[in-house]
Amino acid sequence: MRTDADVTATPSAALDPACAVAVQPLRFVPGILMGLIAVAMLIHGPIAQSVRYHEFADVSVWLGIGHAADVLSNLPFAIVGIWALWRRRAGVAWTAFDAALVLTAIGSAYYHASPDDARLVWDRLPIALACAALLAAVRSETRGTAELPMLAALCAVAIASVLWWRVTGDLRPYLLLQGAPLLLVPFWQWQGGAPRRARALFGIAIAGYVAAKACEVFDHEILAAATVVSGHTLKHLLAAAAALMIVEGRGVERRVR
Repeated sequence: MRTDADVTATPSAALDPACAVAVQPLRFVPGILMGLIAVAMLIHGPIAQSVRYHEFADVSVWLGIGHAADVLSNLPFAIVGIWALWRRRAGVAWTAFDAALVLTAIGSAYYHASPDDARLVWDRLPIALACAALLAAVRSETRGTAELPMLAALCAVAIASVLWWRVTGDLRPYLLLQGAPLLLVPFWQWQGGAPRRARALFGIAIAGYVAAKACEVFDHEILAAATVVSGHTLKHLLAAAAALMIVEGRGVERRVR
């Protein structure tokens, strides 16, 4: 008969011996890949923001709100974050992730109402914090790492990455942090024996994020083709849907355990 200790054991302990043996040689692969990407970025040199970054396709005005579609399309982030905070008591890192979603809605809406670099800080900062919290939460769950110290360290890195961009104009640290969950989380989930549905939901989240970035790149072209919605507005909606998949995946892991 299973005891409570069996159910709440570390995820890696849930793997059968054969699977554990197969996983062990690959445990350092994510870190190696991230290291190689960081080295490639160093060799590449600074990555600057486009001089036309603030020239969004959406110029709609509604109830006195400029760029109304880009502003109001941030509402789903707040809805997902508030719902996630309300529906469960999670660890501190997951709570930080949920709170960062709410702050993303506020910061991004503030930025899009009158886009410039000064306001963009408040858009990018909660996004960076959400990435940091996601990494800390999944690492803690799948590898047994102490949650609070890792969260504090990663949040410090998140803040530093945004400040580095603001001071130097170099996006490399921010981009590396934003891309890290796409590579590290699937590896950690697999290595830690996360439930299949949780891994599938995160895979859907990755697909949604990639689609969101594509919509961002083709902001003007999408508005020209669709006439009623811009690419950046769709980016917000797709990214919020991706966040919802992450929240749902976390719910699966909690129910299984």
